[in-house]
Amino acid sequence: MDEDNKLHFPSLPASKDDLMDWAYPMRREMQEILPGLFLGPYSAAMKSKLSVLERQGITHMVCVRQDIEANFIKPNFPHKFRYLVLDIADNPVENIIRYFPMIKEFIDDCLASGEERY
Repeated sequence: MDEDNKLHFPSLPASKDDLMDWAYPMRREMQEILPGLFLGPYSAAMKSKLSVLERQGITHMVCVRQDIEANFIKPNFPHKFRYLVLDIADNPVENIIRYFPMIKEFIDDCLASGEERY
């Protein structure tokens, strides 16, 4: 694989000053964690963010919430994006690994359809 096609991952913070740049509470917007793959809080996909999502070429979203949040955390654009919604308990004993095959299949389907961002 040539240098242009290699995946480039961010490095760990080099100093304590750099550490604050990496603190998750400071991440209020989505971040591209791999080419075409973004991670962000629910607020990054709010109705007011439609133009940002479209500008980034987002086509698919995985929404992770607790089942008690289902009444107020829901897909905002069901006619624009394809969603995978997972109700997962937010606790240290929740077995999230069981969801990995489903998420992988969702991402693989996205890639197979020729759409590149999710």
